[in-house]
Amino acid sequence: MSPETADGPVIEVTDLRVAIGRREIVHGVSFALHRGQTLGLVGESGSGKSMTVLAATGLLDAPASRVTGSSVLRGAGTTQLVGASPRTLRAVHGNEIGFVFQDPSTSLNPLLTLGRQITEPLEVHRHLTRRAARSRALELLTAVGIPDPETRLDGYPHQLSGGQRQRVMIAVALACDPLMLVADEPTTALDVTTQAQIIELVRDLQERTGTAVVWISHDLGVIGQVADDVVVLREGAAVEQAPILDVVDRPRHPYTRELLAARPVLGHPGPAPADADTPVLLRAEELDVHFPVTTPTGRSTVHAVDHVSFAVRRGCTLGIVGESGSGKSTIANVLTGLVRASSGSVHLEDTDVLAARGSALRALRRRIAMVFQDPFSSLDPRVRVDGAIGEPLRVHRLAARHGGRDARVRELLDLVGLPEAFASRYPHELSGGQRQRVSIARALALDPEVVILDESTASLDVSIQAKVLDLLADLQRELGLTYLFIAHDLAVVQQMSHDVLVMQHGRTVEQRPAAALFEAPEADYTRRLLAAIPPARPRVAG
Repeated sequence: MSPETADGPVIEVTDLRVAIGRREIVHGVSFALHRGQTLGLVGESGSGKSMTVLAATGLLDAPASRVTGSSVLRGAGTTQLVGASPRTLRAVHGNEIGFVFQDPSTSLNPLLTLGRQITEPLEVHRHLTRRAARSRALELLTAVGIPDPETRLDGYPHQLSGGQRQRVMIAVALACDPLMLVADEPTTALDVTTQAQIIELVRDLQERTGTAVVWISHDLGVIGQVADDVVVLREGAAVEQAPILDVVDRPRHPYTRELLAARPVLGHPGPAPADADTPVLLRAEELDVHFPVTTPTGRSTVHAVDHVSFAVRRGCTLGIVGESGSGKSTIANVLTGLVRASSGSVHLEDTDVLAARGSALRALRRRIAMVFQDPFSSLDPRVRVDGAIGEPLRVHRLAARHGGRDARVRELLDLVGLPEAFASRYPHELSGGQRQRVSIARALALDPEVVILDESTASLDVSIQAKVLDLLADLQRELGLTYLFIAHDLAVVQQMSHDVLVMQHGRTVEQRPAAALFEAPEADYTRRLLAAIPPARPRVAG
């Protein structure tokens, strides 16, 4: 339903300001949202997206915070949410406004069954009986596409995949047929195929119920597939506000143009094909990994990697792609010794990686390094940057003198584009992109030959991701590094990879030079991954 045909805005926010202590961090943001409409809030981390919506809906509970301006919700009555009493907000949250947050594993209570988490708002707000609420919960799980919903009602969050948990969060948010749904980065941590399914699910439910949606994201590609209008936020201020087509076709602000340019899109020219004479540095043959697991029906075995073979040439990048559970990270963990392979072989030149023990294993660990997805959890919050980067040097007794170690840390910081002064900072004092640069510097400390990048840019804003990808490409050219680039986004893989290995359920789907694979993918699964990438043009354009 278009704004012109609606009776009036579901929520109208005027001159919203948020201050923490003496510092104002949201500066006079205004917007209106009509029934059946989707408003996209886009910007980098720290731009004030989530803070704006939390303040507008009365959920902000930060110490020393102060919210001014107006946020009027027009539901059963007219409610001013800025300054509303806790009793008023309890009646609104979960009833007239539903929330879907980025990480469903922290949003869902691990101690309660899925059914209980859906029935609770129905009993509190709609005063349904336990039986009626359970019946409604079953309808909701069916509507959001959860398989075997009758059984899942009595299951727990840890028994579901990430995409299924996010579907349950949507069911909880929609339980009371809210006027408005807030979706705060609901697909950022998901595979591109699961992301596409969640986008389609929300769109379908919105068309059937007329719910107004506020969709928060750092990715204009995703916003283009969901939103009618867009507010671009930077440092707490709305720098651009227009229909999505105007923002994409005629961006007025330089920051908006920067976000558009940073989007990973298919067609990006990747690295030049590797020379056929370039020697193979890393080779895996018939790699097989089994995990014993305990299920409600007894012990079972998961075949995580099923006879996978690949080869990586020196100075080149092998992109490994697939959905969660495809076995990508298990391969990385085998190469770094975190997981033991059931069978198969891995050789780094003439060194048998799987058989290395003692001093041979210690030497091998200098040759293979790893950069993880989340730089905040992979860095010790109690250790300064110089300690994090210098730890491998200390463990391997390199640059043994303190002055020598400090000099090496300064050299590595310069290599990844960080000032020398950052050596004395702690992880919480850095942005996400800066933390990932520190993680890369730590990985390079021992001059490795192979660097495994396990979803190393997946948690970053698109503009920061673009800068980190450029940094990785520069380091590969300067240092001759060999990369295993693990990702679920084929647009990013195309930009980085010489060759690509596509995996599903632990098996190889196809493995070819990147240029050939992207020009003419052979497998249906690869074509599905490619089709799931948000296109450059917004949905409303076509």
